Amino acid sequence: MAGKVLVTGGEGFIGSHVVDLLVEAGRDVRVVDCLHPAAHSGRPGYLNPDAEYVTADLEDRSAFEAVLDGVEAVCHQAAMVGLGKDFGDAEDYVAANCLGTARLLSAMSRRDFRGPLVLASSMVVYGEGGYSCPEHGPVRPPARSPEDLQGGRFEPRCPDCGAELAPFPIGEETPPDPRSVYAATKLHQEHLCGLFARECDGVRYTALRYHNVYGPRMPRDTPYAGVASIFRSSLAEGRPPAVFEDGGQIRDFVHVRDVARANLLALDAGPDACGTYNVASGRPRTIIEMASLLAEAAGTGAPPPQVTGQFRLGDVRHVFADAGRARDRLGFTAEIGLEAGMSEFATAELR
Repeated sequence: MAGKVLVTGGEGFIGSHVVDLLVEAGRDVRVVDCLHPAAHSGRPGYLNPDAEYVTADLEDRSAFEAVLDGVEAVCHQAAMVGLGKDFGDAEDYVAANCLGTARLLSAMSRRDFRGPLVLASSMVVYGEGGYSCPEHGPVRPPARSPEDLQGGRFEPRCPDCGAELAPFPIGEETPPDPRSVYAATKLHQEHLCGLFARECDGVRYTALRYHNVYGPRMPRDTPYAGVASIFRSSLAEGRPPAVFEDGGQIRDFVHVRDVARANLLALDAGPDACGTYNVASGRPRTIIEMASLLAEAAGTGAPPPQVTGQFRLGDVRHVFADAGRARDRLGFTAEIGLEAGMSEFATAELR
């Protein structure tokens, strides 16, 4: 791939690692980022000096004429992430993620963009993961009720017979079922980018559904941070990581440098590799396992995780990936195991 690469959100957690790998690969990189106060308290100190940086908001349509000048590939990382505080955040999520993406794509259309487009999507579009009932086979359970969660009944049940379900890895062909505002906006981003690629002949569009990404440069403990960052912030303050529900939730934790590498593979992939991919380690673990590894890596005196029984209504119980499609079509396999990754993350600098 030749030409300038635009990385939106390239000053953030994942985007900055994508920028580093692009620069390392000899690419000409331009970054646009609004430095949203929910994620940044100022310009980060880790920015790669060999990239070009533009401060602009994706909600500002006038910003894109200059930003897209000379751009031949777009890696769209910019988004407001996390479950947020409550439904009062809905307008902010839709403005940042949906309207921002629409304005970016509109500007790309006016520029007659015909290069590769890689979207940072998320596993949250699936809602709950894959489940099988002993009697009825694969089923999609309904959203968990507040009454069940308050009663400590965390495992989804079969909608037909009420039996406890067995989770299994979820593949990209699974129908989306977003169960939070953030999830709905990520699915809308996928739809908008897919429509853009279909209507603009020559655009190579790839959606990367990130699973639970962790690593250096995560934002600190905020309502918009990931669970690994929240646990890490607790340990830094001498508090035990507060594990919700019973800690048995299964996730796929994937290191940010692996995620960045998946983006480069997607940018360079040929037209036959366009599509949607889980970006994951393929080695699922429970939340309590991850929290325990992080506490152990933090060293002697670090408090062990504490299971609280608390819950968030927008959370799902189990969701972990079938990572085979990314391996077979993109050549992507995660390289950093959770033990090594948590050992590094325990002392990594947070944003």
